[in-house]
Amino acid sequence: MTGSWPWVVLALLGAYHGLNPGMGWLFALALGLQEKRRGAVIKALLPIAAGHAAAIAIAILLFRVIQSFLPVRTLKWTVAIILFSVGAYRLFRASHPRGAGMRVGGSELLVWSFLMASAHGAGLMIIPVLLAQPMPGMKHTMAGAMPVAPQSLGVTVLTLAVVVHTASMLIVAGILALAFFESYEKLGLRLLRNTWINFDLLWAAALLIAGFIALLF
Repeated sequence: MTGSWPWVVLALLGAYHGLNPGMGWLFALALGLQEKRRGAVIKALLPIAAGHAAAIAIAILLFRVIQSFLPVRTLKWTVAIILFSVGAYRLFRASHPRGAGMRVGGSELLVWSFLMASAHGAGLMIIPVLLAQPMPGMKHTMAGAMPVAPQSLGVTVLTLAVVVHTASMLIVAGILALAFFESYEKLGLRLLRNTWINFDLLWAAALLIAGFIALLF
């Protein structure tokens, strides 16, 4: 990707994902409150971020494979339709994968986070950025197709895209989880009740907007 704006968008999307309690910070907070120590919050955030990164990476890799044999216009419409479908589903019938109890290990948190990010279509929201700014080595043909780039090209960019997005998500989620943890003894659950936001609705709207972006750029 060229220019700075795609990286800014990736970081902002990561921050937005970090704001969503359904992406993991609320789970990390609950574990920290259960064990009554700050270290439990931090320990839980790491596998949660790893699971989120895995979901993002798989979505990007699938996109990388598909774009090698689909025309750009067809690819954009395919991505847009998927985004619209997931957004509409999140809007009218939101649901979350069910996992184990609160006493979970790192591997269980990683899998749970992967399922949550995949179910919410987190990786899909990154694809419009890649559609707007193709990775290095990609060239448009006269027919508008994107042929396969050499194996060595684009790998570093894809890796950095996942790292930038996930790091932003982890920072925001960590700040929220630790802030609520530190404030809990004074304000208790009242703080959570008074600051709760309907992120399911915001998430659905963001997916629908991402679908429009995929078609416009």
